[in-house]
Amino acid sequence: MALSNDDDVPTYTILEADGQHPDSTVEDVVFNESPTHSYKVRFIRTALAPVGTAYLKPWTDIPKEIRDEVQGLMILKLYLTAEDVELFPNLKVVVRMGVGYDRLDREALGKKGVTVCNVPDYGTEEIADHALALALSLRRGLLLHHDLQRASPPAPYCPIDHPLIARSRGATFGILGLGRIGTATALRAKAFGFNVLFYDPYLPNGVDKSIGCERTKDIKELFRRSSILSVHTPATRETRGFVDYSLLSLLPKAAVFVNTARGEIVDLDGVERVLREGIVSGAGLDVLPVEPIQEPAHPLIQAFRRKEEWLTGRMILTCHTAFFSPSSVEEIRSKSAQTMREVLIDKLQSNVIAPEME
Repeated sequence: MALSNDDDVPTYTILEADGQHPDSTVEDVVFNESPTHSYKVRFIRTALAPVGTAYLKPWTDIPKEIRDEVQGLMILKLYLTAEDVELFPNLKVVVRMGVGYDRLDREALGKKGVTVCNVPDYGTEEIADHALALALSLRRGLLLHHDLQRASPPAPYCPIDHPLIARSRGATFGILGLGRIGTATALRAKAFGFNVLFYDPYLPNGVDKSIGCERTKDIKELFRRSSILSVHTPATRETRGFVDYSLLSLLPKAAVFVNTARGEIVDLDGVERVLREGIVSGAGLDVLPVEPIQEPAHPLIQAFRRKEEWLTGRMILTCHTAFFSPSSVEEIRSKSAQTMREVLIDKLQSNVIAPEME
């Protein structure tokens, strides 16, 4: 992988620690194509979070001689605590291979002078598609018919009069957080005939006009008016636990609730309560407050697993996979490597998350 025969050229050791991919062909191209100066890259892949498992191995499984050498760290599922940071004495850049960076102890990284980056522009299409899929599969009764036709005995082969099932055109699709994914979701919802209403206090005036959607600056109004409410805000100090029963109970009766953002934003106790009370007719959850699920699971998850009758056709759980497709995985790899190259090697400021940023 050397780009020069000069033994004095800088060498950058970059570690992708999860081990999600079988080779380094994508990364090799990105790191070595059209170099801006002479350098060498040593790219290493370990397997602390391999494909097909939700359980993570400790950072100490990586040999010390490798940890001592690593300057750039690329991680997807792994957590990086203050204690973990101490294991990498020469670490200069961490790239979180995704949008969220709440798994990183940014205070500890900041104290060590480590630059933190994310990849904000991958998987936008997949997550927006997933949010609409969750919403429509509930609102059109797909899951309800699926469950009832597999019951013993199966339900009659006919339409079902149920609060879940309603027309899309003219209904209000509410979006909490109109970033890249929220915007993509809004445009898809418009195509189905929904009136789109959004709340995002951080956006400048006029965004609503640019995409032809309605804006509210009152979050309570968003919940009161949304027959479908989809969450697309990041997990921050302000938003963790923010969507609780007091907000969810404002939704119109028989509303559908969807979360493809971060599980920590939504209080599961509140979701369970509004489902039991019939305020929310269906919930599509791609993310949970604690992942992977720790046992004993939350009572709502236990009821879902037991197929309790009151939840029939009313809840979907998709295991934090809204982002996933072969195309998005390829995009994560290439964009993560590109960010690492630009920041560690080319000394640019691509996708840098400052310590004070939420």
